[in-house]
Amino acid sequence: MNIFMEIAVLSWGVVEASAVYMLFGFFIAGLLHAFLKQEHVYHFLGKGKIKSVILSSLIGVPLPLCSCSVVPAAAGIKKQGANQGATLAFLISTPETGMDSISITYALIDPLMTIIRPISALCTGIVAGLTENFWPQKKNSLKLEPVSQMPSCSQCCQKNDISLEKDEQPPKLSIVQRLITGLKYAYIELPRDIGKWFIIGIILSGLILYFVPENFIDVYVGNRYIEMLVMMFAGIPMYVCATASTPIAAALIAKGMDPGAALVFLLVGPATNIASLTMIAGLLGKRSLIIYLSAIIVCSFAFGWLTSEIYPLLSMQPVAYASHASHSGSLFLKMAASIVLLFLFGYTMITSWLSSD
Repeated sequence: MNIFMEIAVLSWGVVEASAVYMLFGFFIAGLLHAFLKQEHVYHFLGKGKIKSVILSSLIGVPLPLCSCSVVPAAAGIKKQGANQGATLAFLISTPETGMDSISITYALIDPLMTIIRPISALCTGIVAGLTENFWPQKKNSLKLEPVSQMPSCSQCCQKNDISLEKDEQPPKLSIVQRLITGLKYAYIELPRDIGKWFIIGIILSGLILYFVPENFIDVYVGNRYIEMLVMMFAGIPMYVCATASTPIAAALIAKGMDPGAALVFLLVGPATNIASLTMIAGLLGKRSLIIYLSAIIVCSFAFGWLTSEIYPLLSMQPVAYASHASHSGSLFLKMAASIVLLFLFGYTMITSWLSSD
């Protein structure tokens, strides 16, 4: 029983460290959902082979969509005229990061990783998109499978209502109505979508913190490139959203993992899983899927190596949440935020489960 209690205490510590930042990240995500005019976004994504890729990657960075729920959104922007490269860039930069995952990265790791993570996602999306648009394509290439025939992503997430059909004319909303819509998205839809995976990530981080000895990775692995390979092979088939991957990465860093290897997991894990890879092949074709995977693998290793070099260059040590003196804050505030966060996850998951019966 003591083992379970200690793991629970360690997991609760992760929740306490992240709750305030998670709730704030949800709020920003809700504002983006409410006030980001999608028809204007889609208008720009089809123009130019370079500009459209950069814009779609930029737009994808703050959006809190996972690797499966981003596919319907990508199908929407493609229908609005976005080219292949812009669609591919959006498919990569969106699941690798988001306002909620940026805030929890600051809470559980450190400011440097908080900056590197979205920049890496942005650049990976741009690299993939430009490669797609400028790589010569055979004229007799295989026709794309219709989007309607793609496999469902219901096993890993709820579908986020972000894509617009051309003939849809959403009603104009007042500022108050937009705020209500944004808050509903932030504190009902978003917790429902990521709640199960975040809780799994919290429990896994508690298990890692309890069972893995201090500096275990340094002693028994001791090579950052091997660590990166392990994180890549662990991340590709796994379904883990950007938010849920963060406590796992923080726990691994606390046990001595190189921050570059942790970044590889933070980039590869959220952007790849078997279901999303199948859907991307159906949406864009096998050639684009190869570019998608290649860009993620190459860029994650490149930014992983760069991250490993930046920390000693700046005379910094990677910091996991357990060492955050700057994140101590008010004990009451952390407790209250933790209770609110777990209530949101529990309420939305239970109501979603009841409505599905």
